[in-house]
Amino acid sequence: MVPRVNAPSTWMQGLEMPSRLFGDSGSDYELYEEDDEFVLTIDMPGFETDEIELAWDDGVLNVAAEHVDDERGRKKTYHRRFRFPKVVDDESITAEYTNGVLEVRLPSAETTARGKTIPLEGE
Repeated sequence: MVPRVNAPSTWMQGLEMPSRLFGDSGSDYELYEEDDEFVLTIDMPGFETDEIELAWDDGVLNVAAEHVDDERGRKKTYHRRFRFPKVVDDESITAEYTNGVLEVRLPSAETTARGKTIPLEGE
């Protein structure tokens, strides 16, 4: 079997990380950049909205969910952490859960500093 190689998206170009880090390896999520925001969709069937918890902490999105089925004596859990390589405007993060799919939109923060001029000495 020939391994599938995914091309990095535009926000990953120039970063020193393997492109397969966010690539599709049969996972339950998709992450891409669209119109200056990250869009993360996660297939999470079988959960109710109030069973899903989202938390943002210093560049990391934590997604956790727990569903207890008392009739069958089963418990279903989900937990995953996503680290983002750019600054995200944490005040503008939105999330929606519809038909078993969680969609989280994380707008990129505007950064005013694009670097620093370094004085050059010499002749």
